[in-house]
Amino acid sequence: MIVIAIANQKGGVGKTTTAINTATAMAASGWRTLLVDLDPQGNASTGIGVAAANRDFSSYDVLVDQVALDHCIMRSTIPGLDLLPATVDLSGAEVELVGVENRSHRLRDAFADHKGHDVCFIDCPPSLGLLTLNALCAADTLLVPLQCEFFALEGLSQLLQTVEQVQQRFNPDLGIVGVALTMFDRRNRLTDQVADDVRECLGDLVFDAVIPRNVRLSEAPSHGLPALVYDHSCTGSKAYMALARELIGRLPAQQVAA
Repeated sequence: MIVIAIANQKGGVGKTTTAINTATAMAASGWRTLLVDLDPQGNASTGIGVAAANRDFSSYDVLVDQVALDHCIMRSTIPGLDLLPATVDLSGAEVELVGVENRSHRLRDAFADHKGHDVCFIDCPPSLGLLTLNALCAADTLLVPLQCEFFALEGLSQLLQTVEQVQQRFNPDLGIVGVALTMFDRRNRLTDQVADDVRECLGDLVFDAVIPRNVRLSEAPSHGLPALVYDHSCTGSKAYMALARELIGRLPAQQVAA
């Protein structure tokens, strides 16, 4: 199983939307896909139709109580897509894990013997705390959603520094599969300027597929559906399908073949 963390410490950049729809697109392409919700708000869980009352086990149980991953995974209504949901209990996990040995590797240890999926997406909280650190330690690679606005560039540099520190101290094999430009508004000249600056700085690391501002992307979570299911023909859905195709092309050949 290849593990992809979707992270950016800045909130409101499209992490959860990217996690839900990219995971759905991968499942539709025949990949046995697992979506791990590590955000205490649990928006990724809600966004694929799993109500809070139906989450008997969660990522909190895996991280804090070390309940077996297979015991906590739920099936979603989307064929090929399973979920490790989040509950509000997760908001206290960082405090509870402070004095625990190997606290940054809890999630990696949980994944160690898991064989049931081809790819896993981890939806990280909007911070660089212990939950995100667990995701980065467990991940093979990182996908960074980046909102096309000025302050996003500052946040990106901080995230890249964190990745470098994680590589040096915890996970030397962690890579960055790409940066996805989100909330792209062609009517806004600043959007184009930010996109050009990011591409000039990061080059081929930036995905060609760009995720536009799209009403249907915003509406879909209120129906408990990924946008690809809610309206597969909208511009947002088409953009995420293009992103998934690019992502597959960037994954190691042996894992794609598997």
